[in-house]
Amino acid sequence: MLLSIIIVNYNTDALIIDCIDTIILQTKDTAYEIIVVDNLSAAGSLEKILAAHPAVKGIQMGYNAGFSRANNAGLRAAAGEYLLLLNPDTLILDHALDRCVQRFAASSHVACGVQLLNPDMTTQISGNYFMKGGLNHLLPLPYWGGLLRWIGYKLNTKVPNVQEAKAVHEVDWISGAFLMVKRDVLEKAGYMDEDFFLFAEEVEWCSRIRKLGVLAIYGDINIIHLQGESTGEAFDSAEKGYYGLYDRKGLQVMLSNHLRVRKQFGVGWYMVLLLNYTFAVPVFFFGSIIEGIFRLRNPFRYMKQVGGLTKNVAALWRFTPTIIKNKPYFYKVL
Repeated sequence: MLLSIIIVNYNTDALIIDCIDTIILQTKDTAYEIIVVDNLSAAGSLEKILAAHPAVKGIQMGYNAGFSRANNAGLRAAAGEYLLLLNPDTLILDHALDRCVQRFAASSHVACGVQLLNPDMTTQISGNYFMKGGLNHLLPLPYWGGLLRWIGYKLNTKVPNVQEAKAVHEVDWISGAFLMVKRDVLEKAGYMDEDFFLFAEEVEWCSRIRKLGVLAIYGDINIIHLQGESTGEAFDSAEKGYYGLYDRKGLQVMLSNHLRVRKQFGVGWYMVLLLNYTFAVPVFFFGSIIEGIFRLRNPFRYMKQVGGLTKNVAALWRFTPTIIKNKPYFYKVL
């Protein structure tokens, strides 16, 4: 067995069946297995996948374990020399797995990804660079994040991500939608951190993998990623990306990002991030009113979002003592 493909299911059986269809159609030269790990989906979800593809190995977690714990279960059950974490909302193109495994096997890279594409074939961010203290997490903040982005451009700060990779592109961390590692790297770096429920876990994992060698994006190998479809459907969020800050999904994103900063950069940078999020609440409140007046619009049109951000920041403060202690804890709010 050369390649083990691990897909986590949480009520995404239709997406996974489509994904597996493309794996079978587009993978001809690589011996592979597919492991679907189910996070206690609605009755019949895993069974639908196994009925459509009987060769798939199904693992039932018995509870909603999130991304790290479910992938770890798949990694422990995997027999392949190369291990691929693959999102349910992906579609394989142009023999991508065959080509990726062949190149990865011939390289000294410790982990690799491919160029992710939107359904219209435009590029998605596939690889990223670490910013000290995780300061890139401030950029989605309304008004305050925009000001920091402007300052960053003026100071010629390095862009923290790769929108379009060309050929082989070295990066600090790789999107968890398609993340391939070698077995010996897993044995040295360890499994994913099970404190995470969802979001940012692959970033923390890559920070450990990166100590062992080079991570790369193969920009000439493409797959389609229906970005955010799986989490949007699973958690009833209208936000399909990872930048919304105002609902329960937004809280999970914020919590996981802060947790990652604590683990990777320490308490000081964690507090810098938290204080900036706290400061962003009044900035959003007054900035939205001023903008509304200036543009002759309802000055209170964003109050629902202001309330959502306020509630989520307050939740971050409640989690702060536990995060600072850095003891094992399952940070699940969805």
